[in-house]
Amino acid sequence: MKNLRLKSARAAKDLSQADLAALCGVSRQTINAIEKGDYNPTINLCISICKALDKTLDELFWEE
Repeated sequence: MKNLRLKSARAAKDLSQADLAALCGVSRQTINAIEKGDYNPTINLCISICKALDKTLDELFWEE
């Protein structure tokens, strides 16, 4: 399932996939795969992404 909330939050911060990846210590391809729903990130990576985007786990990763 695509993570459009992550993509939207990243865009709202005016960050490219590469920018977010650098902040989280992963590759741009990893961020791309998460947004496309092809990769399930570890909880530590989820937390890192949330901190970089000033969001909570629920806001970015909890399925409704």
